[in-house]
Amino acid sequence: MYRKIMVVTFGTELSNKAVKQAAQLANAVGARLLVLHVRSPLDIPHHAEGGALSRLGEDKITEEIADDERKLLDVAVEIAASNGIQAETAFIADLLPYEAIVRVSREQQCDIIVMGTRIRHGLPGYLVKSETRKVLEHTETPVLVVR
Repeated sequence: MYRKIMVVTFGTELSNKAVKQAAQLANAVGARLLVLHVRSPLDIPHHAEGGALSRLGEDKITEEIADDERKLLDVAVEIAASNGIQAETAFIADLLPYEAIVRVSREQQCDIIVMGTRIRHGLPGYLVKSETRKVLEHTETPVLVVR
């Protein structure tokens, strides 16, 4: 049924729940698991001080961001391992994360994408589309949504 499963993580508790579900599914069907993290190159809020970028220097900021990305992927790999799966990892910086997710799933020939999402109701749900919703609208690959 599934030979390669891709799970998307943003390092949140909900993403970690999606990683666990994806690992359990991969284990049950004998599939490989790819853990993907996509970050906007503009998304560096933890390096902002009073609305201005830190004066640490570009190389230091880039190094700290890379460390943060590695840590959240390491957590995902540990979750997968605790569920009997040795996961592959990938990290991409892209201005439009949903496009990167769809592209990677196609390039890696993934049979299913697993993502976590919070359900937004009312006006916020109408105005602000989640990355999961954008992926659902732009991919032909099946998507398993974890809540």
